[in-house]
Amino acid sequence: MKKYAYIGCLGFIAVITTEFGVIGILPQIAEYYKISVDKAGYLLSAFALIIALTGPFMTLLTSGFDRKKVMLTAVSIFLVTGIVSYFSPSFWLLMLVRILPAFLQPVYIATALSVAVSQADKKHSNQLMSIVFSGVAIAMVTTVPFATWIASLWSWEYSFLIQSMVSLIALAAIYFVLPAMPVKEKKSHGSQVKILTQPTFIISTAMNFFMIAAWFSTYSYFADYLNRAKGMDSAMVSYMLFLFGIVGVFANWISGKMLSKNIPKTTAFFLSGTIIIPVLLYFSDGNLLATIAVIAVWGFLYSPSFLNASTYMISSVPHSLEFANSLATSFGNLGVTLGTTVGGWIIIKKGVQYNPWIGVVFGALAFLMIGLRSIIERKKRLETV
Repeated sequence: MKKYAYIGCLGFIAVITTEFGVIGILPQIAEYYKISVDKAGYLLSAFALIIALTGPFMTLLTSGFDRKKVMLTAVSIFLVTGIVSYFSPSFWLLMLVRILPAFLQPVYIATALSVAVSQADKKHSNQLMSIVFSGVAIAMVTTVPFATWIASLWSWEYSFLIQSMVSLIALAAIYFVLPAMPVKEKKSHGSQVKILTQPTFIISTAMNFFMIAAWFSTYSYFADYLNRAKGMDSAMVSYMLFLFGIVGVFANWISGKMLSKNIPKTTAFFLSGTIIIPVLLYFSDGNLLATIAVIAVWGFLYSPSFLNASTYMISSVPHSLEFANSLATSFGNLGVTLGTTVGGWIIIKKGVQYNPWIGVVFGALAFLMIGLRSIIERKKRLETV
């Protein structure tokens, strides 16, 4: 049912607003706490690292619980995080409350996807998954730039207030609309963990890791990059995030359609942005209109990255959707951590204007993984003929 996919999407908006809502306000947070921007970036990288380290285990641990209760619990913790963060606690406490919901973020995503496709036939599953994942792009269009804009008008704390409101709305929708969904048949942990021995799944996981690292080496410092490298103020950055997201909603819809036809080619098409965008950003230089056009293309090619990564990984183990997706979320967030960390290091050593070129290196490695999986699958087909 599409209704379940849209509820999953709404919760995803709350999740993404909390995780990535800090991107537009990192410079303000750094100024408030008298720390460098790369240290403020720990609010994003630490969140992502917790997801990477605990995601699969938490998903296995909660796999036998009622799916509605799991989703309610996860979004409730996101709500508490937003409320505590709004009161601008000390930096260590802000970091702590940011980390707490990270333990349940992959659990929420895996559960929401499972709920979305639970009553659908296989040919529609990718489109329903794209509806859930469109929460990423919608958050980029609405809540993330809106929170950044509000922060530019008043102060960064108001960004967390917006995050809390989004979580509250999602919580209400899950509680009142979604029926109880107990798990009828729990898969054994052993049968799920077995996918870790499959070469194509391991290679797909590496592709996900490198692709997300490529994008986030620059995207994590989106506000700082546009501030320093392109001379935009905070209000203009919020408009760019809005443009980024508007294009991203359309991109997710297009990607969902394309994935239904060919998963590897769709993944490679959007991955090409990790190599194209740095070149375009370099040649746009100080030209405002050219930079805006590049940001639109950037938003289009970046936005379906999590959808593409998950679908690409799940396609190698189609019978282990929840666990495979939790691993996709974990390794994707490990990519966020690596990209953010390397990006922060480049800012210190060279300057933020060099960050996009990191994406070329990681993007090339991701393309290599797609090539390796294609070779292995071709050999398997020849052996079975």
